[in-house]
Amino acid sequence: MLLPLCRAGIRPRPAERQGRTLSRAGVRQTLAWRQGASLAAFLIPGVALWLPSGYSWGAALLLLCALIGAPGWWGRPLDAGTRRLSLLIAAMALLWGLDTGPHFGFGSAEAPLKYLAALPCLWFAVAAPPRPGALWAGLAVGGIGSGLLAMVQRHGLHLERAHGFTNAVQYGDLSLLIGLMALVTLAALWLRLTPPQRLLLAAGGVLGLIGSLLSQTRGGWLALVLVAPVFGIVLARRGMAAQAGRAALALAATLLLAWPFTHTELAGRLALVNSEVQAYVEHHDASTSIGQRFEHWQLAAHMGADRPLLGWGGDYEAEKARRVAAGQADPVVLEFTHAHNELMDMFARRGLVGVALLLLYMLVPLWLFWPTPARVRGAAGDAPDPVRLALCLVGILLPLAYVGFGLTQVFFAHNSGHMFYLFMLVIVQGALAGPAAAPEAGLPVGVPAGR
Repeated sequence: MLLPLCRAGIRPRPAERQGRTLSRAGVRQTLAWRQGASLAAFLIPGVALWLPSGYSWGAALLLLCALIGAPGWWGRPLDAGTRRLSLLIAAMALLWGLDTGPHFGFGSAEAPLKYLAALPCLWFAVAAPPRPGALWAGLAVGGIGSGLLAMVQRHGLHLERAHGFTNAVQYGDLSLLIGLMALVTLAALWLRLTPPQRLLLAAGGVLGLIGSLLSQTRGGWLALVLVAPVFGIVLARRGMAAQAGRAALALAATLLLAWPFTHTELAGRLALVNSEVQAYVEHHDASTSIGQRFEHWQLAAHMGADRPLLGWGGDYEAEKARRVAAGQADPVVLEFTHAHNELMDMFARRGLVGVALLLLYMLVPLWLFWPTPARVRGAAGDAPDPVRLALCLVGILLPLAYVGFGLTQVFFAHNSGHMFYLFMLVIVQGALAGPAAAPEAGLPVGVPAGR
């Protein structure tokens, strides 16, 4: 089955572990919540890019389950990692909701509400851990759907760039991320997977990367500069050279398979890089894709330096227009609503306080999911559990990739950027709560619990 039935329910309260048993109705209820969380874990990456607002479907289901099932998880103690992640999410909700500019106050409630809604989802997911197999299936289906949609848009509809139901940059970067997640899962779980499961994850990886290439998004591939060496070091230090080799081979094979579908567009986009950089350096031409980014970065640096602590907040656009009118920046910057660099945009809007919180938003998950020996240890003993390792690798890939994407794009200026990052954190943290409490919950797709 693509989505396995959940065999373990909500972890028992301390009183239940001391001898109190659940009724049959209670067992059925906890199994139902577990399946709801698992379905959400499938949907979050599984339909993120190939259905309209697909990145919100799984989140909506998870929130519904959390609210209906609140009596089952409310009041349960949280582990230290979940408490830290909860505080971080709450801090980010406050950051997105405050207008830190000259007219200090509250801004838009849209982003803060998403983060506040994620908190009960996190607590529910930890209490009713989604089965990792559902997440693996979601990564496979998400990559396959993204790649096929990109091929239809580019070669069937003859669009210049594949963009799915969002813009080309967001689509291409998220497609790349889902594809990479599928590949690292394949590498970590290779020996635990059946041939059909390997084929599904490989297809998700290949087509996810094809979707990115057909979007002709160049900046997102800078994420590989961060991801590749970090993953190589992590796997080598864990004595997993074979997994590192498989991951490298999988990526190389994926690029070779993708080349026939993308080489014309890719070669043309790469050829533009040198000419656009040269045009900006020699003639200050800000009309090109790279030129306007350079112009934005320079302007954001100057704006942040003038209000370094809290930034310009809600006055960001007005101040940008004032500086353009004063001849301090090219008018092209008025065509965009952000600075095309996550840290520079945050510095200009919310100052060093915002930059510090944004860095924590990347670093805390990286620390929480880092595959230490204790974190990947299986329930049976000291041997590493491949499922927990795969979850940790997916978890650290998320912030690493977002840092890379943020070099040339403000991912958190878009709903898709917020929703995918936020709810993938929730799912990974919840799934990591599962195998330790119920080993069968960590089995990959289709593997029977009794093996």
